[in-house]
Amino acid sequence: MPDIPDIPDLASEAGLPVVIPADAVIGAAVDVGANSVHLLVAAVDGRRVIPLVDESVFLGLGDRVAAHGTLGAGARDELALALATYAETARRLGARDLTFLGTEPIRRAADAAALVREVAVASGVSLHVLDHHEEAILNLLGVTMGSAIDHDMLVVDIGGGSSEVIVAGPGRRVATVGLRTGSARLTHDHLRDDPPTSYEIGAMREVARRVVAGTPVVNPAELVAVGGTASNLVRVLGEAAADRVLTHDRISTALALLSVEPSADIAARHLLRPTRARILPAGAVILDAILERCGADRIRVVDTGIREGAVLAAAVAGPAWRDRLETLAAGWDE
Repeated sequence: MPDIPDIPDLASEAGLPVVIPADAVIGAAVDVGANSVHLLVAAVDGRRVIPLVDESVFLGLGDRVAAHGTLGAGARDELALALATYAETARRLGARDLTFLGTEPIRRAADAAALVREVAVASGVSLHVLDHHEEAILNLLGVTMGSAIDHDMLVVDIGGGSSEVIVAGPGRRVATVGLRTGSARLTHDHLRDDPPTSYEIGAMREVARRVVAGTPVVNPAELVAVGGTASNLVRVLGEAAADRVLTHDRISTALALLSVEPSADIAARHLLRPTRARILPAGAVILDAILERCGADRIRVVDTGIREGAVLAAAVAGPAWRDRLETLAAGWDE
């Protein structure tokens, strides 16, 4: 690992000038999701996770697994190459811990074991195929940053192929629910027009409500949303940028905006990937269904989540981070 003083120079070369404390630990995490493969390289200073590199590539793995049941050799090669490239970036920036996380599409892929072997050969890094509970706790850690939870809260991550709901509170075990729907899956099943019609929006809303009915009936003191759906809805809704809060009315406004222009125009206007703009209405109706289920009208949007949680967990617990997730979720003293 290079000396810490060299790392700010490397980060500056990447267009991200930062000041890193001398005793910070550099870590990296990659989230292999249904839509994109996302790298975070960050410095960990106590409970702070300071981004050095945050980038992603869209591979659409969820659609491939949904269609074929496997990734296939071509997609495995493409993914292994992307992960090897990300590993090299992380090592160049001095990362001590590199954590690769496989979520919904990898859980469902019949050739996941072959992928794990190929990634290890290509990058020298293990790919951890997470279950729903592990994925949810890492998202929770990305929100709390290891602070003890002192109030009841619900955290939701709308993914491409599935969604995670986490219910946490002081002095109790974290409860998690994996929902078998996500923005890409709902789009694939119900959208044919671009922009979507009111009929298609209504059909997605009914499915979302039916799936979300399987979540616990709770009325938490706080609701938090992580992930691309929530952050991109904030981007589309300029009014939400100041307080980073989504409400029923704001989600309705976003759906109206997303229903009057083709996704390519939405993407260009709001600096989104075209594929992300296409699946954003589906993500919005899932998020709105969760608000309805909780009898709530507002949810706070945060930009941290599974990758920050993984970087922090590895920095605190080392290679044993996966065995200590329950303890880490409860918080720790610095």
